[in-house]
Amino acid sequence: MSSQSNTMASGQHSTTACNSETQEIRLTARFSEQMAQLCLSEDYSDVSFIVENERLPAHRVILAARSDYFRALLYGGLSESRLNEITLPIPLTAFKALLRYIYSGNMLLSEMKEEQIIDTLGLANHYGFTDLEVAISDYLRNVLSLGNVCSVLDAARLFGLDALTTVCHSFVDKHAPDILQHETFRTLSLDALTSLLERDSFFAPEVQIFEAVYDWCRCNADSVKNVDGVVEKVRFSLMSLEELLNVVRPSSILDPDRLLDAIAEKVSSQRLPYRGALWPEENVASAKFNSRTILGEQRMALLDGDTVSYDLEHGYTRAAISAGSSSDSTGIIVELGKMFIINHIKVLLWDRDTRSYSYYVEVSVNQSNWERVVDHTKYYCRSWQFLYFPPQAVRYIRLVGTHNTVNEVFHVVALEALYTETAVPMVGGVLVPTYNVATVKYSATVVEGGSRTRNVLLNGDVKNYDWDGGYTCHQIGTGAILIQLGQPYWISSLRLLLWDCDNRSYSFFVEVSTNLKDWETVVDRRTEHMKSWQNFSFPPKVVVYIRIVGTHNTANEMFHCVHFECPSQDTSKLVKIGQDASASEIDREPKDTLPTIVTTD
Repeated sequence: MSSQSNTMASGQHSTTACNSETQEIRLTARFSEQMAQLCLSEDYSDVSFIVENERLPAHRVILAARSDYFRALLYGGLSESRLNEITLPIPLTAFKALLRYIYSGNMLLSEMKEEQIIDTLGLANHYGFTDLEVAISDYLRNVLSLGNVCSVLDAARLFGLDALTTVCHSFVDKHAPDILQHETFRTLSLDALTSLLERDSFFAPEVQIFEAVYDWCRCNADSVKNVDGVVEKVRFSLMSLEELLNVVRPSSILDPDRLLDAIAEKVSSQRLPYRGALWPEENVASAKFNSRTILGEQRMALLDGDTVSYDLEHGYTRAAISAGSSSDSTGIIVELGKMFIINHIKVLLWDRDTRSYSYYVEVSVNQSNWERVVDHTKYYCRSWQFLYFPPQAVRYIRLVGTHNTVNEVFHVVALEALYTETAVPMVGGVLVPTYNVATVKYSATVVEGGSRTRNVLLNGDVKNYDWDGGYTCHQIGTGAILIQLGQPYWISSLRLLLWDCDNRSYSFFVEVSTNLKDWETVVDRRTEHMKSWQNFSFPPKVVVYIRIVGTHNTANEMFHCVHFECPSQDTSKLVKIGQDASASEIDREPKDTLPTIVTTD
């Protein structure tokens, strides 16, 4: 018997690993070690691969058992299945690493050079080793650097590794100026370079982007005959006239007509294709990103991150509410540290009493052209506002109060601005939620109604109630239970729990409004006797206020409600009121991330 065989047999009396509970013996490590000894061994070899003029012995049955590709190559009737030596035009070091993985299931990436790791990734992709492909991708995403991100991005694009491509794009976005000046930028493939230039979040001075692209074109002139496709991805209209005339024109890479077109676009267009930095799920309206409040009284309070310590005198930024059109001196303006791509703003309106505000939000890149992204001038809003709009590059944010139910001052405690990736549907600028927005978390409050604990109706507790507490009530014939949502929402269903500790039943109706003046009945049960849980759907409506009016109680003259939610979180038992026109299905309430936006006009 060969020395190889003796070596493999010598381990037969080794200590075994036995699980006493399952009576299962596991010798995986020993098996892997012994199988690895066959790698590149002549013992029992029945096929060889010629790679870079080096002969590598292998074993057909092992390769076939580990890979569909090799099974087809060696046993599938192809011409190679009859050969004892097969030539492969692939990198030698990477193929040796792959063979060691095939035989042992292990690969020490830390001992390999980065180019060898990328070569191995290519082989894993080519030969269908998906688990290895994922593992190498995970390793590369954790070791990305200025020196390797371009080659990793090229590989990710070439092999169709979307997750790795996304990580590379995110890394490049955050280091764009440094990447542009790094020598590896010249080695990018045409496809990878184009993918970067097309990104709004590939943020750097456009003249620097042009200079790097021009350098890339010169270095790749032999392999890329027509560079027009990549040059046109440069956003020349974002450059200054001086840069166009003194940097772009002398290069002769842009013909005079296209140069004039860029100048004309820059001068006449009010919506240029701006780029901006992208920091997903991170508040960029903060000192960390050098953002500041440049208009408004008590400016320091707005971005200090304190959403607890505020009262009548301190802890907020304010601006006078004035009638008429807006101007550059109107409202509260925040200047971000640089251009950022955002699609979500959170605003905390002063809420130490029951007052409400109306307002709008505008954004700008230069304080000259403003775009209104949120318009809540027709609605009464309170406390935290969760605002969404299509992603765009922003440098300035302006909040303008148009109404305060108490006085003529607009008070804002805090503002956050960020880009978020979770989708949230919008219709006409108003959110369409599927999670319950009638909660304190989402700024809802009970304006009218008697209870031992404020907002007990909205706290989600549907078990701990009795004769003495846990419900909200009103005298039948006078008053109502009135709920105010934090901001306008499209609502098409609601659910409530009537007090049900005995056999009594109630009659009632429910109305909704946006302004406390115009009311529309969405549920009418005045002629019926209702008990316990009530679940209703109705055609979608923009809602700020919900009024529940009890008209009868078989036991006494009080109407008692334990719990209210909208939209209903129990869609299996909805009673449809009128035509069912509920909004499209979206995900349930996000837990740790805040939603992005899908708009519908």
